[in-house]
Amino acid sequence: MSARGRTTWLFDLDNTLHDASHAAFGPTNLAMTEYIALHLKLPHDEAWALRQHYWKRYGATLLGLVKHHGVKASHFLEQTHRLPGLEQRLRTSAHDRAALRRLPGRKFILTNAPRGYALRVLETLKLAACFDGVISIEDMTMFGQHRPKPDARMLRHVAARLKVRPSRCVLVEDTLAHQRSARAVGMRTAWMQRYLRGAIHAARLRGEVGVHPCHKPAYVCARIKRIQTLRSLWCTRDDIQA
Repeated sequence: MSARGRTTWLFDLDNTLHDASHAAFGPTNLAMTEYIALHLKLPHDEAWALRQHYWKRYGATLLGLVKHHGVKASHFLEQTHRLPGLEQRLRTSAHDRAALRRLPGRKFILTNAPRGYALRVLETLKLAACFDGVISIEDMTMFGQHRPKPDARMLRHVAARLKVRPSRCVLVEDTLAHQRSARAVGMRTAWMQRYLRGAIHAARLRGEVGVHPCHKPAYVCARIKRIQTLRSLWCTRDDIQA
């Protein structure tokens, strides 16, 4: 069966497939702040504010550091995602794991996190075998520049790379800004709300005022709390018969 006729699922990782607010966000944010303080020689509070500023402006702290301070992306990613003890903090839903294995169509991880971290999470949670590939922040480059989510050009590029029309893609995400861009290029979108507290907190930090679990923005095709919901929403006959 041609990939063009099948659904291509693009799954975010953190707070979509596992509880990253519990396992990773706190230590990662602290590591990024400490990295900025050390390498830019800033007091801790100024480093924290700069990290937040670049996150809100560019969608990723890394982009601001590369653009304005000449930070080497690979060094920043390696230093800030060591996260000792991560494996012991990771948790996900066993029901979601089983549903992923049964979900027809092609499935890829699409994450702004580095590849090493993504593979570490997937292996620990026994999710790696559920996916056809991982597209991490190292892969999100165009013309020599990083273009992580929510960059719409990158999302079009991902679809072209996977040889599928954007309309055959479904982005499953907790981050509304990423879904807005995906919908703008013709992808379908599912707002994952299983780990809602972390998702809403992150959205408010990004300045998405008024975000509420009962509110569904027009660019969100569906709100979900379980992966198994996806099958009834969007699986096609081509998916089932492949």
